[in-house]
Amino acid sequence: MYEYMDLYYEMKRLCVFRNLLEDEIVQDMLYIISEGYDKNEKYRGEKSVVYCEMVSKLYLHTTDWSEYMQKLLLEDENVYLRSIIDGNKNKFFEECVANELWTLSEFASLRSEDIKKEFNSRMFLPSFESHNCDFSKVYADRCHSIGKYGYGIYARANVFMLKNDRITPVESHDRITLNQLKGYEVQREKIIQNTKALLNGLPANNVLLYGDCGTGKSSTVKAIANDFASSGLRLIELKKNQLHDIGVIVKEIAKNPLKFIVFIDDLSFNEDDDNYAALKAALEGSVSSTADNMVIYATSNRRHLIKETFTSREGDEIHRQDTVQETLSLSERFGLQIRFMKPDKQQFLEIVHALAKQNGLKIALEELDKQAESFALSRGGRSPRLAKQFVQYLKGCEQQL
Repeated sequence: MYEYMDLYYEMKRLCVFRNLLEDEIVQDMLYIISEGYDKNEKYRGEKSVVYCEMVSKLYLHTTDWSEYMQKLLLEDENVYLRSIIDGNKNKFFEECVANELWTLSEFASLRSEDIKKEFNSRMFLPSFESHNCDFSKVYADRCHSIGKYGYGIYARANVFMLKNDRITPVESHDRITLNQLKGYEVQREKIIQNTKALLNGLPANNVLLYGDCGTGKSSTVKAIANDFASSGLRLIELKKNQLHDIGVIVKEIAKNPLKFIVFIDDLSFNEDDDNYAALKAALEGSVSSTADNMVIYATSNRRHLIKETFTSREGDEIHRQDTVQETLSLSERFGLQIRFMKPDKQQFLEIVHALAKQNGLKIALEELDKQAESFALSRGGRSPRLAKQFVQYLKGCEQQL
């Protein structure tokens, strides 16, 4: 194993993986192993303080130093990965990466027991886990499956939003999965098959999920994004007033090996809404507004996405009918239009039964149906959202008994 100072300088000479040197915990560890350990008690004391600060920061993520370093490595976006994606293998990159992965393996294998001995301290010092690492194999496997795992921010998260013209990870997003959704299996299967086509590099359609409130349109899109994240799917949520920024997203993800859903929730337009043109361009396949690895999934309570009044239909335009047809045809530009309608009584109760079983409710079926119908009538209608709220209410009541 390297002497500490040799390892320190090897780390400082990183080229391809230089971004890792910007990490606070890595910087602390480098300071700790720098300049050796002399006999000056004050100097060793300062080092031990930094060591404790470093371990404290590490504990916020994990107790395993090797695991932390591997995560940093696999999420790093660098010139070598971009060359792989572009199909431009470079012998200089290959040589540099091989050497640096060996150095990083040694750095990630540092043991707290060995470091603490150097402080020669009688005071308690915290420990961390570590193990011998072989980052060469780990990184080769990741590069081989980059279309599944991604890199950079796309390896850290699977749901994103556009913030200040930058694609930003959403850490606390809805973790709902498909097996938590009950009812509407036929509608959901069509969207799943379309998503699988996208993931397999086959032609996939933009999808409009429309219909009544509370029927699970948005939850379906989010659940698909969660369930297929391990297959290389990522979701970027856009607000309606950000539709003009679709070009920003396309520029960012066009060469990315992952597949993307651009998700627009609760979509509708007023007649004079200039965001309409941006969505129309994206749906029609404008060069600057679409990418082969991207589809648009939108939800709306309306099939015709542009709100229209009788007054506007009369108007004073000579060829007004042409404008009316264009207005009504926006939804037709989605290759798939899938309708989610409120369930009838029987469908509603079937959803309640499934959710009750999923949540382990002990209530008798007859009493469950009676209370479910009463709950629905008191809320003015039936929907999967209402069924979920009802089951959560019953679960809370049971847990208090």
